[in-house]
This record gives sequence, structure tokens and C-alpha cells, in this order.
Amino acid sequence: MSESTDKTPKTASHDTPSGEKLREFMNSGWGSIERDDVTLSDVGTWAAKRRDALSQAFPGERLVIPAGTYKVRSNDTDYAFRPHTDYVWLVGDQTSDAVLVLEPNGTSGHDSVLYFRPRADRSEGEEFWRDRMYGELWAGRRPSLTETSKEFGIETRHVDALADVLKSDVPTRVRRGEESSISSLLSGAKTDEDRDGELANVLSELRLVKDAFEIEQLREACAITHRGFSDVLADMASVRKYGERWIEGTFWRRARAEGNDVGYTSIAAAGPHATTLHWIENDGPVTDGTLMLLDMGVENRNLYTADITRTLPVNGEFTPRQRELYQLVLDSQNAGIAALKPGVPFRSGHNAAMEVIVRGLEAMELLPVSADEALDPSSGIYQRYTLHGVSHMLGIDVHDCAAARNEKYNKGNVEAGYVLTVEPGLYFQAEDLTVPEDLRGIGIRIEDDILITANGTENLSDAMPREIDAIQAWMAG
Repeated sequence: MSESTDKTPKTASHDTPSGEKLREFMNSGWGSIERDDVTLSDVGTWAAKRRDALSQAFPGERLVIPAGTYKVRSNDTDYAFRPHTDYVWLVGDQTSDAVLVLEPNGTSGHDSVLYFRPRADRSEGEEFWRDRMYGELWAGRRPSLTETSKEFGIETRHVDALADVLKSDVPTRVRRGEESSISSLLSGAKTDEDRDGELANVLSELRLVKDAFEIEQLREACAITHRGFSDVLADMASVRKYGERWIEGTFWRRARAEGNDVGYTSIAAAGPHATTLHWIENDGPVTDGTLMLLDMGVENRNLYTADITRTLPVNGEFTPRQRELYQLVLDSQNAGIAALKPGVPFRSGHNAAMEVIVRGLEAMELLPVSADEALDPSSGIYQRYTLHGVSHMLGIDVHDCAAARNEKYNKGNVEAGYVLTVEPGLYFQAEDLTVPEDLRGIGIRIEDDILITANGTENLSDAMPREIDAIQAWMAG
């Protein structure tokens, strides 16, 4: 095993120096903290099957998938670490500075080895008590090689051993994007630079169909998200007092209590802010008589996220005009969901939803042309009022499987096991003179998480009210 070139603890300029006597004292008198109760996790079993599928796609090639490392937020403070999605999918582990290597074994398969930085030995060195990034007394307990091997069912080695492995004469593909923790090691690897992107493509495409474990994770994320929305509605007095910030903070509390975090920055958009598709400032007032568009999702502890949007009347009752617009969006969403089943084009849900939206805009006399002309691909002028696509894949990432090739995703057909959103919306900008004044500043989106089944669809977020009367009862309750 090669030795790491730098054993100096990561300290700050204002840390106190250490002397020999302190070092001797700190390196003695510790009991064992090795866990002897670790068993193979459910995710470890599923991850092994996923590695087998990846192995079959690249016979004879070494595959390197890093977890990534910490990212600086400001000066010497980092963002909370979140491992790269492909790494989590293939291992289940969430430790920083880890690297999964699938090494060809000469029999058309691969041997999987997980290289990572385990917790430091307390009987030598200063890392465990001085290192601000990896030290156990500073940053918390890191697992041992043995513990991780047992939990995820994979061979483990110290990351210091990786440098020599990557120098060997084996064609190597690296999942680019999160390799900063091993960038110096990669310089010696014989990587196929012209084809590295194919590994990302294949990984995304393997993740398109969710296995049974993943579907249950998404069910859980949706259920926690429902409770987070209900937390907000139960404290509308504070929402009115403190505005959008209170919505964001209230939902985040539920996400942290039951999950890992929010799956993406929450959109808590009240009044005209709802017409900004990705409003994440969340610093505006929440006023009776207006609508609040809440696009929020909990990331559970295995890092699967929900992505759900509800548009709600602040005072609990839709006005007649708000009802009219909301019902149009709801009808559009129902049409989009109904159009989905195995074998149909991925865009089927979008097309069905837009058909309803555009016919509705025509009936409201908001289009300068006929609905048929507006729907013509050479026109598309209706998009002024409904700017985005209706669906995207969902899973460990909120916009999941993003590296999948077009023919497999956006221009492909849906399959049983896909989980995707259906989220049509209408957005009338506050300064848009092409719509009546009473519509300006109104934004409405309804979004649910849809599992494609063998016979059609299952709405994983169906427990959250969508119908107008059900929403008003939810808010009143």
C-alpha cells in the first residue's frame, strides 16, 4: 500500500498549536469504538445487483465512480456533504472522499472495491483530534473499513491504496463531475478521455427503471413531504406574520426531522412570486386573497426525493377567478397522468396536458390565434403562459437520470418502473398586458410523483389533496 503524501491535519489559522506532551496524552487511554453489530443493509443487497448490471455494459474496462468531497461555502466553512448520486446508487454509502472501483477480473466480470478514508487510529497521529475536516472529535465519527464492508457487502480498502491501482495498465473510465477528491490520482490513470461521457449515459439509463427498494424510498419521501406541507398549513398565523421565510423553515424542519434534508431548494412563492418558476428567495409576504405556490420535496435518509407542488389560497378559500384557473390546471394534470402507460412516448403526458391548457386558454379568449394554430409546433405561442415541460424523471436526484441519452429519455418511451412528475402550470406575469388585469400576478402549478405500473400509473403523492374542495377542507382542518 502506498502512503498518503500529506498527513498534516487540516486546521485553521486560529487553532492552538499542539506539543509533544499533549500528543502523547491524546494518543492514549481510549476504549474501542468498533461496532460489532453491523449487518448487511437492504440497500447493500440492491446496490450489488446494480453493480452487476453496470459491469455487463463495460467488459474489460476499469470503472471509477467517486463520491466527491466537501465544497467550500465561504472561507473555511463547507456546505453539508452530499455524495454523488451515481455513487450512492451503486454502493448505498454516504461517506465523503470515497471511490468505487469496478476492476475487470478476466472472466468478463468485475470485482468491486470501495476505497475511502476511514476514521483515524486514536493511538497514533493527530487527525482524529486536530483535523477539522476528517477528525472524529471535530467532524464526527467516520466508519471503519470493516464496518463499511459489512454494512454494504463490498470489499473495502484505504483510499491511500488507490494511487497505485490507477497507474496500472487497464483501460479506465471515470464518472466525471465529482472526482475533485482524487483529481491528483487520476492524472496517472490511463483514462479514455474521448469516451468518458458514455459511463454517465449508461448509469443514468440503468437508473431509469426503479427497483422495488427505490419505489419504497420514494413512497416514504412523498409521505414525509405530505406531513411537511401540513405543518405549514397548521401554522398559517405565523406564515402571515413572517411570510415565505416561515414556510421554507417550517418545511425544512420536517425534512431534517424525518429525512436527510430537502431534495432541492424549496419554492415558497406567494402572490406574484408564483409566476417565477424557480422562486427560491423566499423572502416575500404572504397575503390573504392571494395564492401561494409551494414546490417542495423531502429527501429521505437514503437520499430519494419527492417533488410535489400545491397551489393554495392563503385565506383557505379560492375566489371564483382562482377556481376557474386552478380547475383548468387540474384538468390538464389529470389528462397528462391519464395519457401515461408503458410503451407510450415520454412526451405523451406533456402533449395531453398542453391540449387541455391551450383549449382552456382559447375558451378564456386569451390566445391571439386558434388553439389548433397555437398547438402547432411551428407556433407554440401558448408557452408565454405555461413556460415549462410537464414531466421529468424522479429518484435520487430531483431531475433524475439527467445524463440519459435523448432516445432513451425525452424522445423515448416510458416503461413500467419509471417514476416521473406531472406538473402543468399557468403563469400570468404581473406586467403582462396581453391578459386581463385580474389575472396578472397569478401563478398556479400542480405537481405529483407518478409511478408507471404494468397497467398504467400510480400516483405516489395522491394522499395530498388536489381537488378544490379537498384543498379547502385540508386547510380548514
